[in-house]
Amino acid sequence: MSKQDHNRADARFNKPGQAKAGKSEQDVAAKAVLDNMARLKALRLAREAAEPQPAPAAKKARAKSPKKSGEKAPALSDWLAGQQSGGRRT
Repeated sequence: MSKQDHNRADARFNKPGQAKAGKSEQDVAAKAVLDNMARLKALRLAREAAEPQPAPAAKKARAKSPKKSGEKAPALSDWLAGQQSGGRRT
């Protein structure tokens, strides 16, 4: 490949006007998105700072199941029979 062919291929591949313009448009769009995110974050933080902090909700104690730890669960066959007689089919 001659030097002239190489230069022509480089000129076609690296279109100087388009590459830089596209890059700058992309940079402008990315900067606009980042600026908008920063603005929204500042607004959110200001709104949260203006609101009074809610009191932490007291944790409710879970009701313990009536089944005691010493009791055994019914046998599977008994449980399945109860489910079938109750109208449930599995």
